[in-house]
Amino acid sequence: MHRTADSQKPKTAREIGIMQGFPPPPEKRPTLDNWDLAPFNRWSFQNMRRLFPTADVRSGPAAAAPLPVALQDLSEVCFATGAGTRQSVGDWLWQSYTDGFLVLHGGAIVTEFYANDFHAEAAHLGQSVSKSVIGILAGILHGEGLLDLAAPLEEIVPELAGTGYAGCTVDQALDMLSGVRFSEGYGLPGSDMTRVDIASGWRPVRDGEIKPTIRDVILSLPQERAHGLGFSYRSIETDVIAWALERVSGTDLSALLSDRIWRRLGCEQDGFFTVDDAGTALADGGFNASLRDYARFGHMVLNGGRVGDDQIVPEAWIDGICTGADPSKFGAPYDVLSPQGAYRRFWWVHDPGRGVFMARGVFGQLIFIDRSADVVIVKLSSWPDYLIPAFGLDAVQACEAIVSALD
Repeated sequence: MHRTADSQKPKTAREIGIMQGFPPPPEKRPTLDNWDLAPFNRWSFQNMRRLFPTADVRSGPAAAAPLPVALQDLSEVCFATGAGTRQSVGDWLWQSYTDGFLVLHGGAIVTEFYANDFHAEAAHLGQSVSKSVIGILAGILHGEGLLDLAAPLEEIVPELAGTGYAGCTVDQALDMLSGVRFSEGYGLPGSDMTRVDIASGWRPVRDGEIKPTIRDVILSLPQERAHGLGFSYRSIETDVIAWALERVSGTDLSALLSDRIWRRLGCEQDGFFTVDDAGTALADGGFNASLRDYARFGHMVLNGGRVGDDQIVPEAWIDGICTGADPSKFGAPYDVLSPQGAYRRFWWVHDPGRGVFMARGVFGQLIFIDRSADVVIVKLSSWPDYLIPAFGLDAVQACEAIVSALD
């Protein structure tokens, strides 16, 4: 068993004193200005219900589906880091602010790891892993004949006719190929992403501002180029698709996800979304679930959309994530991590030939799927910044080394 020096381990929320005491000192309480920033996110990402209004994604009354266990010690597996050094998986887990880590091989748990007081019964914020969940949900409604991929979005949500999304098809939005202007800048005053954060209740309303809803932000976005030209990462595209899913199904997103996926996976815990003042779920980043339930979801995707005898998602939809990927529309800076990559149906395609693709979220959330190797890797983290390119590269390198070690 690998041993990591205590000096190399980031302090836990408890060691830092965040939300400790009765009451906690004011300077140790997260605020709307800092809850997702270091060091407060060490606590917040596991305690979203204590900060924001939420809507349940119920797991149903059935007993949880068991996950077989075939433990292996992967902590000594080494990989080349982006900095040119060698690092063990054991050290990487500690030094990259891991809260939870789980590896499935052949459907069995080979490694399950918790840190920073996270545990199997707790839910963790998925950030943009939420997008990939929505992409799978869209595949189910398409398979049911409810969602026409070629339909212009305004045919489903007429309110979009006067916005930048007019003329954009469902399929283009699922691949983030719209020509809508949306500035993704995290934490930047005035960026469209910050406007979404304010609408979601994730950031405070400043003096003189009127708090919008998530859908008010969507309706304000103009078109800046033709639809379909190239991929540009725009979180809001997920919220647009979520709106379309609610309209074609007549069901709110939380109930829809529960009915079509969460109840059928054999989940152990209810999941949940954070919601805005109108009760709209934050589809692009507000989903929360337990480590094992994220793994169950990943394994269903790896298995072609099937759990046991239940074909939850059409297999063609899962296959199409890689077979339909178009690297010619991907480009810099996105191809640095995945030179053969693409973005398809709200998933990051890493190696389409091997069937490797990922759900990724800021601050280090990851579901890594290798269909050829029958491996699912889930990592939930509380990085000290939104994006740390070296951490992102090391995560992929570590996952690939683990896959090689399990082959």
